[in-house]
Amino acid sequence: MIRTLIVDDQQLVRAGLRLLCETTADIEVVGEAGDGHEATRLVARHTPDVVLMDLRMPGVDGITATARILAAYPGTRVLVLTTFDDDEHLYPALAAGAHGFLGKDAPPERLLDAIRRTAAGESPFSAPVLRRLVRAAVDAHRRPTPALPDLTDRERDVLALVADGLSNAEIAERLHVAVSTVKTHVAGLMTKTGTTNRVRLALLAVRD
Repeated sequence: MIRTLIVDDQQLVRAGLRLLCETTADIEVVGEAGDGHEATRLVARHTPDVVLMDLRMPGVDGITATARILAAYPGTRVLVLTTFDDDEHLYPALAAGAHGFLGKDAPPERLLDAIRRTAAGESPFSAPVLRRLVRAAVDAHRRPTPALPDLTDRERDVLALVADGLSNAEIAERLHVAVSTVKTHVAGLMTKTGTTNRVRLALLAVRD
């Protein structure tokens, strides 16, 4: 069972997300929070596996809450739900440690899949969110970026598909290899590039 905390300042959004999660047998909503302060308190109480985190909230926003939660509870994973016009928030949220990004207009089945992938250790993100994240990073932090280290042709294939937002299973299907092989390549790429999660790896690939 994936224990999930919903964080959004709009009650209607929280209600919709709860109803969606309750349609599944493997996702349990353990609480709801309307701001980052309450989210931090509820994480301490319930220790959820995944936090669905809004970014724009009154008081303590989602970026600050993400940093606080992950500093105190590194076993919890944060999946950001955002709108596509939040350019100025996406990169700081990544720096705060968010594990994935999804637009609020994502289809219900994609959101449920993203929760499962986040709980499983992956970092799901939609391609439009990634493009906006990269543009925000480039505009706000215009400086030379280090070149990627020497990679094999297969590693570059895998890296390109990670940057496109594909899951390990989707990459395996695209390249006609086993999922375990993809996991090995992704782990090797993180080691070579010094990245700590899949989103940072994708961002590095797109910025290179």
